[in-house]
Amino acid sequence: MITLFTPSFADEANSNAQNLSVKETVARLDPMRIAVTMLHEGAVDPRIAVRPNTRLIRWQKHGNTARLLWRILRDVPDLYFFPREGPLDSAFLSLRRHLRLKTAVLSYVVSGGLDSNLYLPARERHIREADAVFANNTYLAQLLKEKMGIEAAGIVYDGVDRRYFYPPDSAREGRSPVIVLYAGSLRPMKRVPVVIRQAARWPNVHFRIAGVGEEEAMCKNLAGELGCSNVEFLGHLQAAKLGEEMRRADIFFFPSILEGHPQVLGQAAASGLPAVAMGIYHPDYVVDGTTGFLASTDDELSLRLDQLIAQRELRIAMGEAATGHMRKFDWDPISKIWQDAFEQVVARRRNHRASKLSM
Repeated sequence: MITLFTPSFADEANSNAQNLSVKETVARLDPMRIAVTMLHEGAVDPRIAVRPNTRLIRWQKHGNTARLLWRILRDVPDLYFFPREGPLDSAFLSLRRHLRLKTAVLSYVVSGGLDSNLYLPARERHIREADAVFANNTYLAQLLKEKMGIEAAGIVYDGVDRRYFYPPDSAREGRSPVIVLYAGSLRPMKRVPVVIRQAARWPNVHFRIAGVGEEEAMCKNLAGELGCSNVEFLGHLQAAKLGEEMRRADIFFFPSILEGHPQVLGQAAASGLPAVAMGIYHPDYVVDGTTGFLASTDDELSLRLDQLIAQRELRIAMGEAATGHMRKFDWDPISKIWQDAFEQVVARRRNHRASKLSM
C-alpha cells in the first residue's frame, strides 16, 4: 500500500478548484492500495469521511507548519501530492533533500500566467524538485516545456462532478428572456465589469453573476451607475446550487484573462451551456466554433456573445455539442489515471533509491 500526503482540504464546503480536484480524486482512489492523509477545517466531504485508510488532520489558527512537519517526519509518506507555495511545502522540500527522505513528490500545475511571466520562486521550486510533473491541460504542459524545460510533463484533466453538473431535463429552446451566467470570483483578473457592461448593452437579457471577491462592491456600484436592473448578484454558490443555475441559463460568459484550466468552463459545458470565453489560456473544455467561442479580443468577445444571444438555434446546437464533448472529462477514469501515476512515481523513486544504495 502507498501512503500519500497532500496539503489539500477535504471540507465539503470548500469549493476552491485545487482542493476540489483533490477531493474528487481521493474519493475515488482504491483505499486498499492508497492510504491518504489530508487536511480539514470543518465538516468533511462525507465520501472522504467514511473512506478507509484515510487520516484527516484539523487545520488550526496557528502552528500548522511545525505540527504537520512533525506528523510527516513521524510517519514519512511514500508520496507528497500537489505541493503548493506555502511554508509547509517549502520546509518539507528542504527536509526531503537534507534528510534524504523516501518521499516522492508529484507536482500538479494548474495556474495560469506562465505564457507572460515566470512563476514565483516557491512554485518553480516544487516543479523543478518534483519526481513527476503533471499539468491540467495541453497548453499548460506545452508552456512548462517551453518556459521551464520540463520535457516530460504529463497531462491529467480535472473532471466534472456529474452529481451536480448535467443538462436540464427539458430543452432550453423557446425560453424567454435569455439568461447569461457568469460564475467565478470577483477579482480583477476575472474582469466581471465586462459582464456588467455587456448587460448594459442588452437590457432585455438577464445577466446572473455567481461569486464573491474584492471587487464585489465596485461591480454592484457599476451596475447601479449603468442602470442595469437586469443584473443579479447571486453570491457564493455551493456546487449543487451552481449546477441549478447552469441548467437555468442559456449562455455561459467568462471574460477572465488569467487562468490555468478553469473547472467552471467544464461544469458549464457538462450542463449543456455554450460558452464565450477568452482564448489566451487555450481551454480544452471549449471547442472553438463547436461548443462555444474563444475570443482573442474584447471586441470579438462582445461579437460572439451577441451572436449567441441573437441565434437560438446556434445556442442549442453548441450546448448539445458541449454535453457530448464533456463525456471524456469524467472523474472516474481520471482518478484511475491518477492512481496509476501515484504508483508509478513511487515505484520509480524506490528503484532509484535502491540502486543508489547498492552502488
